Amino acid sequence: MPTALLDILTDNFGELSSGFWVTIRLVVISFAIAMVVGTLVGALRVAPTRWLQRLGGVYVEIFRNLPLLVLLFITYPGFRRAGIPISAWTAGVLSLGLYTAAYVAEVLRSGVFSVSRGQIDASLSLGFTYKQTLRRIVLPQAFRTVISPLGSLIIAMVKNSAIVGVSILALDDLLKTARIIQARNFETVGTFFWAAVGYLLITVAVTVAIRRLELRYAIRR
Repeated sequence: MPTALLDILTDNFGELSSGFWVTIRLVVISFAIAMVVGTLVGALRVAPTRWLQRLGGVYVEIFRNLPLLVLLFITYPGFRRAGIPISAWTAGVLSLGLYTAAYVAEVLRSGVFSVSRGQIDASLSLGFTYKQTLRRIVLPQAFRTVISPLGSLIIAMVKNSAIVGVSILALDDLLKTARIIQARNFETVGTFFWAAVGYLLITVAVTVAIRRLELRYAIRR
């Protein structure tokens, strides 16, 4: 490895490490929000009541078709101008989480449809309510069916987090940190090389974890 690259890493390791962990925190918190909201919306999408299905569909269509950058402008400067006090960090994790939740809902919906109708009918005939059937029988199988697509969504979130960092929110994530360092040392290639390595480390770790989960828990139909 060229000495210049190592010098950039050693000289700025503290800053790059700080940005690296900000990116990880951003992704983890946002994905937790996406899973909670996405599960609720996915449940609405498969509810037996048509108006609930439409409500879930409205959420999916709005957030799936809005660019993430536009959503960031709405949740931060938009809310603040409306008199709603919101920090840049809160706006970032909410925007990324709610944006990804639409995709989580669709992934889970496909997982729910992979569960045979006979299991649902048998559960209802035994006296379970539809809500109990969904929570105890359908969703556990649906999650195990869609482990791989959920992993792809996490990787997409890692890359989308760069948009959050360099947008109007200016969070101190890995990419923004790299830009600050590059503006100081003018070493564009070397600085962003280490930023790319940081993102690659995160996505590779996610890929390995998802593959292990898939081997252990996935249901193949």
